[in-house]
Amino acid sequence: MPPIIDRPVLDPPILDPRDGDIEDDASSTKRRSMLSLAGTLLAEISLPKLVLTWMLLIGFPFLLLGAAPLLVSMWIASVTSKAGSVLTEFWPALLLGPLVALGWIGGRRLLRLAESSFWSLNALAVQPAYSMFREGLRHLADRLLPDIGEAGRARMRAGTAAAAGIAIFALGLGVIALAWPATRWTGSLADLSAPLRLLPFVVANSIVLVFAYFSVFALVWGLADTTMAQPRDLKTFANPSTAGRRWRVAHLSDIHTVGEPYGFRVESGRSGACGNGRFRQALVRLEEIHAVQKLDVILITGDLTDAGRSAEWAEFFGALATHPTLAGLVVALPGNHDVNVVDRASPARLELPGSPMKRLRQMRTLSALEALQGSRLRIVDAQAGRLGVTLSEALRPHAADMAAFADTGSSALSRSLTGLWERVFPLVLPPETDAGLGILALNSNAETHFSFTNALGLVSADQARALRIATEQYPHASWIIALHHHVIEYPQPAHALSERIGTALVNGSWFIRGLQRLAGRAILMHGHRHVDWIGQCGGLPILSAPSPVMDAADCAETYFYVHTMTIGPDSRLSLLEPERVAVAGNPAARTPVMA
Repeated sequence: MPPIIDRPVLDPPILDPRDGDIEDDASSTKRRSMLSLAGTLLAEISLPKLVLTWMLLIGFPFLLLGAAPLLVSMWIASVTSKAGSVLTEFWPALLLGPLVALGWIGGRRLLRLAESSFWSLNALAVQPAYSMFREGLRHLADRLLPDIGEAGRARMRAGTAAAAGIAIFALGLGVIALAWPATRWTGSLADLSAPLRLLPFVVANSIVLVFAYFSVFALVWGLADTTMAQPRDLKTFANPSTAGRRWRVAHLSDIHTVGEPYGFRVESGRSGACGNGRFRQALVRLEEIHAVQKLDVILITGDLTDAGRSAEWAEFFGALATHPTLAGLVVALPGNHDVNVVDRASPARLELPGSPMKRLRQMRTLSALEALQGSRLRIVDAQAGRLGVTLSEALRPHAADMAAFADTGSSALSRSLTGLWERVFPLVLPPETDAGLGILALNSNAETHFSFTNALGLVSADQARALRIATEQYPHASWIIALHHHVIEYPQPAHALSERIGTALVNGSWFIRGLQRLAGRAILMHGHRHVDWIGQCGGLPILSAPSPVMDAADCAETYFYVHTMTIGPDSRLSLLEPERVAVAGNPAARTPVMA
């Protein structure tokens, strides 16, 4: 049978469009420096939208924070002066009941808002600054001390975490000391007659409060990272001769499906694969493996698409449609490229708060996940404290609203669907038996309005509570805890500092500490970084999936892993040595284009 040739037999043009050009590298972190990208992004940003967005998200809350002490002191003074009359009047008692009811009903929402704001501030300021200090120190130490060994590297990581926290704490105290003389913490009703006079005090108060928060939590962040178990490479695997019940899990991640036959991905540009051929090759390899020794699960930990566009989801399902047996084994979860990236061609584009476009990407993702696994995976009923209905059943009452929203982009429908996106995660594939293996698929994407700051992750307290409910319902089961973002930075040297900053969970230390109760019963699997690492931290094995499509041109080989999990004689979940599955490149395809 003659080889299949996907290119017409013609003399190639001088500039072959299938090979791409410099425009395909416009947003590529592999082809352009971070400084070059930052300059381009700043030039592309719409300044009026940027100013409005910052005022809504940062400016107004910042001023309100500084004004809060003055307003509270005014209120206390007013209430104190009228305490006698308040006690003698009957109407305040009548208001007490409705106020208590309002607090009871709205308390949950306010707590969720407070939590979101807390971690958003960490994502905006504390975590990036702390990560830059910590990873900068580690990057320098790796260069100066390349042969310190695993134990020495663990001590170095703990020491740099503490040093970063202390350094930011000291810097914050310095800013507070400079701003303190200009602060004012009490006011009277007379001050409201000239509010502009209060503005300098409000700004100074805000600076002190923000940097106090910034300093304290950077120190807490550093101490938490210092005192927790440091990540180490996993070098010992279970003995196959003593293995009990086994589960075979193919772990893929960061497929980054593009919507064009010759499309290039936003991150790698021409340094990555052209089109979706790599993904199709990976599916062929999975079909071959499954025919020889059956797989139990094909886990895809996020970034199924490159930018969450409709054409990309169509291509993803088109590739999977030719492998119906494999499709029935897929368990997938959303990555930051599925829900947060705004425009592949213009990552500097930003959305105003309330814009429906992010909600649209979330609904596309929910629709795709329902089609893939809706009848198999269930949501957690937090109120009942147990597993609830399947994803398909949970989405059925909202199907008409989802379709109408996709058609009209209605702001009212966008607001009503916000809660739906939050409620369905984590998705749970229950174990077949009480002592079996289940999967918890989390949404680890942090909310962001800027496409170029969408790499940070967050696991909400609500998801952590739901995770606890699911695992407590099956107290003897073992679990794969799957998410997109990596929870820790790997104990490996990096080629560039930019590879180490700003992509992990902002509450990763907190999340790992909460999972340590599952040590011996859980394995954590993720993607996001496009590189493989098999390690452990706090008694939990952590498996990072390489991407079978990113950072390698068509002629280069890529790979993924099939992991075999087993319950050993000690009744603990453990790993056999993983199977590395190569996805061969095509030597006849285009050669890599070097920067």
